[in-house]
Amino acid sequence: MRITAKLIDAATTALNLLLKFEQPADAVLSKFFREQRALGQRDRGFIAETAYAVLRRRRLLAHLLGAEASPRRLVLAALVKLQGVSQRQLEEALKEKELKWVAELKGRSAGELSLAEQTDFPDWLAERLQAHLAEEEMRRLAQGLNQAAPLDLRVNPLKAERGAVLARLNEEGIAAEAGALSPLAIRLKSKPALQQHPLYLDGSIEVQDEGSQLLGYLLAPKRGEMVADFCAGAGGKTLLMGALMRSTGRLYAFDVSDKRLARLRDRVARAGLSNVHPMTLANENDLRVKRLAGKFDRVLVDAPCSGLGTLRRNPDLKWRQTPEGVAELARKQHDILKGASRLVKKGGRLVYATCSILPEENEAIVAAFLAAHEDFRQVSAQEILAKQGIALDCGETLRLAPHTHGTDGFFAAVLERLPTGTKP
Repeated sequence: MRITAKLIDAATTALNLLLKFEQPADAVLSKFFREQRALGQRDRGFIAETAYAVLRRRRLLAHLLGAEASPRRLVLAALVKLQGVSQRQLEEALKEKELKWVAELKGRSAGELSLAEQTDFPDWLAERLQAHLAEEEMRRLAQGLNQAAPLDLRVNPLKAERGAVLARLNEEGIAAEAGALSPLAIRLKSKPALQQHPLYLDGSIEVQDEGSQLLGYLLAPKRGEMVADFCAGAGGKTLLMGALMRSTGRLYAFDVSDKRLARLRDRVARAGLSNVHPMTLANENDLRVKRLAGKFDRVLVDAPCSGLGTLRRNPDLKWRQTPEGVAELARKQHDILKGASRLVKKGGRLVYATCSILPEENEAIVAAFLAAHEDFRQVSAQEILAKQGIALDCGETLRLAPHTHGTDGFFAAVLERLPTGTKP
């Protein structure tokens, strides 16, 4: 595409706003684009792609530029060092002095990099990961997290079949293939705008990462059961669980945010579900939770977390998150899991999940919970998935990552409350 001076200026302004790290990157860009109505769709794509490239490889670029690492220089460095833009493509946009700088930068070597700089992680995160990953595995994880995520869809089995949806998308020139893991997943080879596509409007498809879809299969809700999505959020997993239940039984969508649950109601209607009951909670100890104690067959806890498994989509999180923030999240995760567990009936299933790659938000939370709750035991995630025709060599605990499974980073453990009369 044609790169103009105005486009470079706009990308610099956007990046300057993002580097303040005051709000999530997607929210900052959305606001910026609303205020810059003259920018076309291709211009917006260029700006977003360039800004996200800087956020992903910020440490490498900062190392290359040193004291020169202004937002504008970071934009130019991302273009020529990461995105393969030639000096000739920038001739219209830059003056002679900057063109000379770009030519010098193009041949500049990064030299010796620390492991944190190689992986583009902040020092504290690199140290946490080094404690349980070999250096080569850490590099492979970082390489996966520093790539842009593909666009995954989930077919709504109440309204469509995957084969038919695949055929239609490909007929329309939207290159698509079946997901490798989830029976309902479709992966697109591009990122078309689907909000006005008939399949989206009629509820036949939803956008959902394939790894996220597997959490519904771990819970494996059945027709007629009483099920809870304890931290429902915008409700992507709620919709999947409702479809797996064939819109029977009762499916509670709990969350502390009225706004998130309000958005869920529209999605529920579009999906054709009649068994979903959104309910706003004050916290995990809400009186309504106590009243429902011991009545649920299955409960999913997709806990609030650092989100570090979603860096492909949200690269700003690694710069916005802190060790103190992770410690506070771990305390919340412990309390939420404890609160949600009260809902589970004897013999019922509890799934704890995060989109984090840190053990302190994952294995450590589950271990502490099991140590304090002798009436629960962990069961094999691999066996549960295998019973549903999903062949995944994951063992007792589900761990997904972009470099191993092509999904966001996810963790999930399946816990079951011991039936009456069973000794721990």
